[in-house]
Amino acid sequence: MVSAKTRFWILIALVTISGFSQGMLLPLLSIILEQNGVPSSVNGLHATGLYIGVLIASPFMEKPMQRFGFKPIIIVGGMLVFISLTLFPLWEALWFWFILRVTVGIGDQMLHFGTQTWITTAATKETRGRSIAYYGMFFGLGFALGPLMTQLLAVNEALPFIVSAILSILVWSSMLFVRNKWPERDIDTVSTTNSIGRFLQTGKIAWVALLPGFGYGFLEASLHSIFPIYGIRIGHDVGMLSLIIPCFAAGSLITQLPLGMLSDRFGRRTILLFVLTAGTACFALAAALESSVVALFILFTLAGMFVGSLFSLGISYMTDLLPGNLLPAGNLMVGITFSLGSISGPLLGGWYVELFPGISFFYLIVAVLVIIIVAIYFKQKAVF
Repeated sequence: MVSAKTRFWILIALVTISGFSQGMLLPLLSIILEQNGVPSSVNGLHATGLYIGVLIASPFMEKPMQRFGFKPIIIVGGMLVFISLTLFPLWEALWFWFILRVTVGIGDQMLHFGTQTWITTAATKETRGRSIAYYGMFFGLGFALGPLMTQLLAVNEALPFIVSAILSILVWSSMLFVRNKWPERDIDTVSTTNSIGRFLQTGKIAWVALLPGFGYGFLEASLHSIFPIYGIRIGHDVGMLSLIIPCFAAGSLITQLPLGMLSDRFGRRTILLFVLTAGTACFALAAALESSVVALFILFTLAGMFVGSLFSLGISYMTDLLPGNLLPAGNLMVGITFSLGSISGPLLGGWYVELFPGISFFYLIVAVLVIIIVAIYFKQKAVF
């Protein structure tokens, strides 16, 4: 069996390929459906399938993890993703693809819950920000590379799915060499508090730390599923959009680790307020300069450098606030709020593009980020 260090990097590799498959599916399916004449509101609703899958899976994973450990959860999740990716090219039907999106969401949530809880449980308080920054950074790397698969549509519509499936099974197989472990348990808490009670307790203690996950989910899903539609409608080329979209995730790669280390030193709340304010400014500028391809390249990269770390910073903030026995529930709730943001992004974005065709799509993102800034700002207790 592998060492703890090797195990960490295998978990990171799984996160990377999960980000890759998500980053590919959102713009790839949005572009295919848009080119087939599907309305943007239906396209946006369809994109929520991935995150509906996450929501379906989330309430049922804490107890199986307590009983069976991290490894079986991760292995089953990886298999669901691989099988779903191989089935996409077989039949191009809206309802069939929606079911596959939901299945990918279930598998991805199992992967993320397993890897995320394992990493947060194993990390010390002094290195927590850095460890989780690696998690976010490599998820972002996968997410940045995923949209590039849309270029393969010109070769064959099935090719992006086949490439992603092969990469998924290769990385997934490395988990066979990892020894299983179980999350921390507190006997009194487990025996006296049910899952709903732990969720309520977690929400009461760490609600503010769940907001960055919601915001990141909203950004990620709306930029990858609705911005391609909006970009096409304002006159940008599909090939150019497939290069602009990864700039957000690529920008996060530059600053993910430094921001995690800075949050270890100066506190999560301080860094969160800084990146949210700077990211809001970037999207406000994008609204004014959206007709310029060069400006979008620059502003997507800058926005990614700031708010591309929201998810990992939020996880670190949540881990600071919660006792160890509530971390599985906390990680589940981060996944749930991320999913709610990810469902809201395509839904609200699709309706926004249809109802307000003359108003920039980026103003919707600005409004969501401002709401999160206000909520975190008025949460006075800073946690290190």
